Amino acid sequence: MAAVLDDTKAPAVMGDRWSNRFAALGETFYTALDPQGIPDPHWVAWSPSCARLLGLDEQAPGDEHSLQVFSGNALTQGMRSLASVYSGHQFGVWAGQLGDGRAHWLGEMDTPNGPMEIQLKGAGLTPYSRMGDGRAVLRSSIREFLGSEAMAGLGVPTTRALCITGSALPVRRETVETAAVVTRVASSFVRFGHFEHFAHTAENTEALKQLADFVIGAYYPQCLELPQAYVGLLEAVARKTAELMAHWQAIGFCHGVMNTDNMSILGLTIDYGPFGFLDAFDPGHICNHSDHQGRYAYARQPNVAFWNLHALAQGLLPLIGEPDEALEALEVYKTAFPQALEQKMRAKLGLATVQDDDRHLIDGLLKRMAADKADFSISFRRLAQFSSAEGAPNADVRDMFIDREAFDAWAAQYAARLRAEMSLDSERALRMNRVNPKYVLRNHLAEGAIRAAQAGDFTETERLLKVLERPFDEQPEHAAYADFPPEWAQTIEVSCSS
Repeated sequence: MAAVLDDTKAPAVMGDRWSNRFAALGETFYTALDPQGIPDPHWVAWSPSCARLLGLDEQAPGDEHSLQVFSGNALTQGMRSLASVYSGHQFGVWAGQLGDGRAHWLGEMDTPNGPMEIQLKGAGLTPYSRMGDGRAVLRSSIREFLGSEAMAGLGVPTTRALCITGSALPVRRETVETAAVVTRVASSFVRFGHFEHFAHTAENTEALKQLADFVIGAYYPQCLELPQAYVGLLEAVARKTAELMAHWQAIGFCHGVMNTDNMSILGLTIDYGPFGFLDAFDPGHICNHSDHQGRYAYARQPNVAFWNLHALAQGLLPLIGEPDEALEALEVYKTAFPQALEQKMRAKLGLATVQDDDRHLIDGLLKRMAADKADFSISFRRLAQFSSAEGAPNADVRDMFIDREAFDAWAAQYAARLRAEMSLDSERALRMNRVNPKYVLRNHLAEGAIRAAQAGDFTETERLLKVLERPFDEQPEHAAYADFPPEWAQTIEVSCSS
């Protein structure tokens, strides 16, 4: 059993109050158990930004008590450790009961930004581990830590990562690696799969209703004012999911495992496994080496999200009653997603007005980028320097394309559009640089931090974190992080073990 520490000895994890609302639902929804922790832990990484979110000291804690808590070896007063049960569809196939196989929910902490749930990933076996070992390795933990904080820096709704602790404890994946624990943070870790579980397995709808009422009361109270609160919940989640997908597509983010158990009821990016950011623009890019059919390819993500929303609707149907009402609630996705994406793409091109031919202009650029495998992030960043003057060479962005004549034809349309709305190039450049990141967490950057950490050097993880916290700033001293990926980056493979 994990030791319970005196909060006064653990300033980094001290909280005046723990509300623990999910735990109050009762053990139908989880199994109460302590994390197993890791032996002889050490600090690997700490996020000052996430610490601020929680109202904690931005500096990494130096006390032994905090180290033990974040490694799963101890708890503080008020923590309620548990692993939640859920089910879900994996790669489109019903997988039955799943659950927190290597995650331990420590509690819900009251913070300056509202209640935040704290979770350890990699702290040992749970009843839902199935054939797994309940552990996480240093490699995947660094990817999740940096991925979570990079997405937050980009302004994308996401779970957060406070810290990583590591240990020499051996863990077998494809090879023998060392163990690590990531401390994850979110307003809620409830997933689509929680609703699917109770809709498929409960003998009556009482548990499903209890869960839905909890989620509505805690996160969607506006639904209580509607004639049918559960329909309102489904519509609200559909809208948030549409907005999340627009964020992903606009920044070139690929999730890799969009199973229903990896879909947040709050529209957050959750579960950073085989994720990635686009290098060369390829709509068919598959970031997950385990996704042999390409179900979760970049261009398919919006449709997969809609499929997942149908699975959620099926889970809520015992409460909604009428299938037509559930389907009608999902209709919002069909308009909210394209509207949100077009708005973001219009901003990426620096367009200040809305015109009928916007979609044609946006699609024209994306088709050219796909045809010539232009780098996604660099192309849009360079586009901010585009001159709308007639005859301007615009060499920096033009050089991104192999078919120069085809680009020139598009550029002439773009320049004419900018002149028609009397766009000032200098002002437009500022706007575009606020939405087109210079720095994203490319696979080779993460791989560099991982290799250094595996050799005992965690400074690259810290340095990369600082860069990714300000992805839209020039940061000339770190310009190498914004360069084209090296040739060896093409050999990096990430899979469900990543």
